[in-house]
Amino acid sequence: MTAFLKMHGLGNDFVVFDARGERLALDAASARALADRRFGVGCDQVIVIGEGREGADAVLRIYNSDGGEVESCGNATRCVARLLMEEKDSDRVTIDTPGGKLVCTDAGRGEVTVDMGAPRFAWEQIPLAKEADTNRFTVDGLEAAAVNVGNPHCVLFDGDVAEIGPKLEVHPMFPARTNVEVVTVRDRRSIRMRVWERGVGITSACGTGACASAVAAHRRGLVDDKVEVELDGGTLTIELRAGHIQMTGPATLAFKGEVDLKDYAA
Repeated sequence: MTAFLKMHGLGNDFVVFDARGERLALDAASARALADRRFGVGCDQVIVIGEGREGADAVLRIYNSDGGEVESCGNATRCVARLLMEEKDSDRVTIDTPGGKLVCTDAGRGEVTVDMGAPRFAWEQIPLAKEADTNRFTVDGLEAAAVNVGNPHCVLFDGDVAEIGPKLEVHPMFPARTNVEVVTVRDRRSIRMRVWERGVGITSACGTGACASAVAAHRRGLVDDKVEVELDGGTLTIELRAGHIQMTGPATLAFKGEVDLKDYAA
């Protein structure tokens, strides 16, 4: 049997495996089976913690519920950071992800701050299929913004995410597919956001989506450097500081369990 932790950040939930020192028989098919909410454990993403390297305390592999591996997950990073800080009795850890190394610090009150790095705006960095002004362009007849915060995001300031999300996720304009956020600006320090996560669908929260939404709104001059982002599952604080995105929010352990990974093999 293999131990796992069920964790979540504002309801965006994860099955977390610690693979440091051992090799897990986990692939896209088994991750998809584990994520199934009726026949598996149930989650938005399956997270695998690997041995640290090159100055990082740990390395993450991130599988969406459709089995696809992705570059970054802000909420999962906070959850793993909480585990590592408790394990190391430290208030600071570095986590390596396919989207880049992320420095995480204890923010108190059970919250974690993650330095998500600098946002990327060049069209080829998103990536987009062709050159466009990523601050304001048209896709499928909709005005949008695009930003990469370790993974690709398409941000809109009007519309129904349940209708728009599945269409834009797989739109040819986004060759690596994209996460989709619909944002309502309440005032200069507060926005409301709903998200369609690439490879998952609507989730109660998305850390990178909150970052992308705040950055897109700030780039248009709609909000200040520090913004409260209200998601379906709760609120994250996003601050732009010295060109980097600082994301602060909770990391919660729901329960511990064990599975026989052979039961989830293809």
